[in-house]
Amino acid sequence: MKLLVDIAITLLRAKLKQSIVAAVGVMFSIAMFVTLLGFMNGLNDLLDGLILNRTPHIRLYNEVQPSPLQPIDLATDTACRNFISSVKPKDELPRLRNAIAIMDVLEQDPRVLAVSPKLVAQALFNVGTVELNGVVNGIDVNDEIQYYRYTDYLVKGEPYALASGNNTIVLGKGLADLMKADIGDLVQVTTAAGDRTMLRVVGMFQSGIADFDKVQCYANIKTVQKLLARPGSYYTDINLKLLDLTQAPAMAKELAARFGVDAVDIQTANAQFETGSDVRNIISYAVGIVLLIVAGFGIYNILNMMIYEKLDAIAILKATGFSGGDVRRIFLLLSVIIGIVGGATGLLAGFGMQSLIDRIPFVTAALPTITTFPVDYSVKYYVIAVTFALATTWVAGWFPARKASQVDPVEIIRGK
Repeated sequence: MKLLVDIAITLLRAKLKQSIVAAVGVMFSIAMFVTLLGFMNGLNDLLDGLILNRTPHIRLYNEVQPSPLQPIDLATDTACRNFISSVKPKDELPRLRNAIAIMDVLEQDPRVLAVSPKLVAQALFNVGTVELNGVVNGIDVNDEIQYYRYTDYLVKGEPYALASGNNTIVLGKGLADLMKADIGDLVQVTTAAGDRTMLRVVGMFQSGIADFDKVQCYANIKTVQKLLARPGSYYTDINLKLLDLTQAPAMAKELAARFGVDAVDIQTANAQFETGSDVRNIISYAVGIVLLIVAGFGIYNILNMMIYEKLDAIAILKATGFSGGDVRRIFLLLSVIIGIVGGATGLLAGFGMQSLIDRIPFVTAALPTITTFPVDYSVKYYVIAVTFALATTWVAGWFPARKASQVDPVEIIRGK
């Protein structure tokens, strides 16, 4: 084998320019594959994260809706058919019954990572004679910071200000701009029941979705319970983070039937985002694979030319005792060496291009916490690139190597 490697390297040196061109082709393909996948998936993570980072894996809630069984349906007269129009929803609060007991059970479930209560309140913000619509989300601040990346979207204020203070609120950036409110200002909030409260602004939140930021606000869950004059056990939502995200659809159905509540999983709630990510991933992989295949054709052409130019050397090798299998291994080694050299340099070039993109300033008013273009440095892209590149170069080298192994030395020597 050592002798075969020496011969392969000698042939490479004899055609050094062509070998370098082939290796550069592989290098360029791998570098572009790694860079493209890293950038596209970094962009996917950024776009999907605008919603998905703030979305629980499963949300339990109580949907207020008309009763499916109306009193008139209890009539026993089968000769008549009942028609009911304009059926009104049941007169009940949107709270979850036995919310604390449900949370205690879920915290013992080995599939659940975190259980977070939430209280959503519709409100009006009074600015002089103008009333602005808003939604105040009562949250467990510690859970939001740990599991829902709350601090990534906080553009002003301290993350734990809501947890440590009463009658405080974090306004959406769009709503704060409309009210010209800043840290420390007091804003007047009117609930749906007509109660008015003054809340102190301790932060501003910006998700990157303008319509969302003009409505959504955050407060300590106890502040919202006090705002609505509800007891400490009053919650409208229970949010779950799971250890395995893929279990969310099945588990949502299970919990809905078990506790008699409505449940929605993250895949169902955000199917459009996953579809967009899948399409962008397919495009990225397709472009990268095409680049690697093109590099493979380059290696194939160079080895084919090398065989025609080295027929004399091949004939001498076979005449001096080298078998067809040995000749085939020599040319396969040529291809693999080109693939390894091109692959190694391609990984370095790809990492360098990713780092360069990661340092390019990316300034947008919608996402003030993002300062550079997003890049995903996942190792899997490097592994896929190297594996596919080596496979491509091996296949590209196999056919010329097979042709070289079938050369008849007698005919070559007789022709000379």
